[in-house]
Amino acid sequence: MTDRWLWAVGVAVLLAAGWLLRRRWRAGRPSSGDIWWADVPYARGRGSKLRPCLVLRRGRDGIEVLKITSQDKSHRRDHVLIPTRRWDARADHDSYLNLGEPIVVRPAAFQRRAGAADLRTRRAVARFRTRSAGRPAR
Repeated sequence: MTDRWLWAVGVAVLLAAGWLLRRRWRAGRPSSGDIWWADVPYARGRGSKLRPCLVLRRGRDGIEVLKITSQDKSHRRDHVLIPTRRWDARADHDSYLNLGEPIVVRPAAFQRRAGAADLRTRRAVARFRTRSAGRPAR
């Protein structure tokens, strides 16, 4: 009886793992311009938060992203308004994209693709990154 129970649990675990891997494979891999929900580490301190982010590029150490926040950052020059409702049907207002703090996220942290950034947002990111590339680090 115990052998059958262990065998059944083992089969269930293998089926669950296969289902998760297939789901990830079907969802694709994050690529530049995509918006994904990912478990993004906090900039300062320990821990992380499931949040939307804009994928900048894939690298050897992980995937570089910009964080998206629902908090009002209209007073900040390093944030731009991003039309959230295009990729999040539950959103009741647009969000802000943090242009100033790219973060590297491990590939396994990406949960699901939400959509793609609009052309205006991609252009704003390119302009900001071009302008700030020549500035010395603080």
